[in-house]
Amino acid sequence: MRNTPIEEKEIPLQFTLRHSSNHASIKDYAKSAVHIFNKFHNKIIDCQVVLDHQKNDKVKNKFAEITARVPSHYFISKGHAETYEKAIDSCVENICKQLQKHKEKTRGI
Repeated sequence: MRNTPIEEKEIPLQFTLRHSSNHASIKDYAKSAVHIFNKFHNKIIDCQVVLDHQKNDKVKNKFAEITARVPSHYFISKGHAETYEKAIDSCVENICKQLQKHKEKTRGI
């Protein structure tokens, strides 16, 4: 019996960037960041990433909201940071925790 690696599928990503430019590099970063969700749940239907520049805060003015959809559940995280990358990382970390908790709950651990 051969052990074949499990092929990780591409997660469909809906990306929105408001009030900013540099769309391509941030989209690539978000796409690679949400790819880690495959390690926690093998049935990710899609992800939605919304990034915005907030004018009311001078320091943590980059806002990110990530929604991951699996069968019968939505996992949502919002975060503010100095850069879009840090805000995305914060949201991804939070959703990974939610996915892990959901996985443990469904397995009855």
